[in-house]
Amino acid sequence: MKLLTHNLLSLHVWGVGPRGFPLCLQATEVPINPVELNPEFVAPMIPKVEWAVLLEAANTLHLVEVPKEQIEGYEHDEKFLKKMHHVLLEVDVLKGTLQCPESGRLFPISRGIPSMLLSNEETET
Repeated sequence: MKLLTHNLLSLHVWGVGPRGFPLCLQATEVPINPVELNPEFVAPMIPKVEWAVLLEAANTLHLVEVPKEQIEGYEHDEKFLKKMHHVLLEVDVLKGTLQCPESGRLFPISRGIPSMLLSNEETET
């Protein structure tokens, strides 16, 4: 699971309010998988990033080269785009868990895929 994916995930369970975001990340296997830089993909993602969530995940994973905030003119700042590309697309959580901050429910991550299947009772409105 890429940190870009984690940054966008929220839990939509009946009875869990807006506090189902962000899911708390705990990882036990986190390789770095180099991916060719694609500024045309990364730049449009920057405004969608929830910075507090990204920084919390990066801190949990002990990542140090993470921009602390979006900078003005980031679209043309190659150094900034490279750092964001790295943290969003090259850091790969292969094994661990995601936890709902409201319900405490744990969802396993295996081979990079979070298993967030819900029971019928959890999806009823």
